[in-house]
Amino acid sequence: MKKTDGFKSYPMLSVAVAVAIFMTGCASAPTIPAPTEQMALSHAAINSANSAGGSEYAPVQLKSAMDKMDGAERAMGTKNYDLARQLAEEAQVDAQLAAAAARAGKAQKAADALRESDRVLHKELDRSAK
Repeated sequence: MKKTDGFKSYPMLSVAVAVAIFMTGCASAPTIPAPTEQMALSHAAINSANSAGGSEYAPVQLKSAMDKMDGAERAMGTKNYDLARQLAEEAQVDAQLAAAAARAGKAQKAADALRESDRVLHKELDRSAK
């Protein structure tokens, strides 16, 4: 009886096994759904940042969010849903940062106005006391 070297004596069997493995790998690749909910959340975050004054107080962060959202829209158009989701998530974070920076900027502006009012009031009190 002749000793054989593995699958060399069964070429069709080795091809069939390779095809079966390949088909199993292809069949198990999950279909990635379009990130429509994430896209909506990101758009809402950008709108919120705009409303909060992001263009005045955080223009760099807001522009970054809008640029990433544009990239996410392009990725959606080419059905590259992984990239679309990633860019939309990044856009949402940048927009949230812009909104927070805008709120902080407005609060600082209000605090400065109060300090100035207080300074003017003290000056008036000092003048009237003399």
